[in-house]
Amino acid sequence: MGKNDKPEKQTKKQRSFWKDFKAELKKVIWPTRSQVVNNTIIVLVIVIIITAICFVLDLAFEALNTYGIDRLKSMVQDSISETNETTDSNSVEDSNNTEDSNSSQEDANNSNVTDSTELNNNNVTE
Repeated sequence: MGKNDKPEKQTKKQRSFWKDFKAELKKVIWPTRSQVVNNTIIVLVIVIIITAICFVLDLAFEALNTYGIDRLKSMVQDSISETNETTDSNSVEDSNNTEDSNSSQEDANNSNVTDSTELNNNNVTE
């Protein structure tokens, strides 16, 4: 008895589902053929316009990337080369200054040695 009840309940549920389904479909207001055509044309036009905008933006960004990046690279390389030249000239000046200061220190040391030698000679002669 219990086995026969279950298939009968399922069959009733299925029938009621399909009846409700048909009732809901009858409530739907379906568009006319001309409305479908008009809406389809509108959608296609909007898709074409958006595609054109994306295409133009892609070309613009590609051009900016190609020419803008190359220009930036050249500006950075020029800046780096100027910095290197300035650094090189500063290091040459620094080395010249160092050599000058070294020779000045050597001259001062030599004069000190000469002075001390003269003092020693004077002390010996006296």
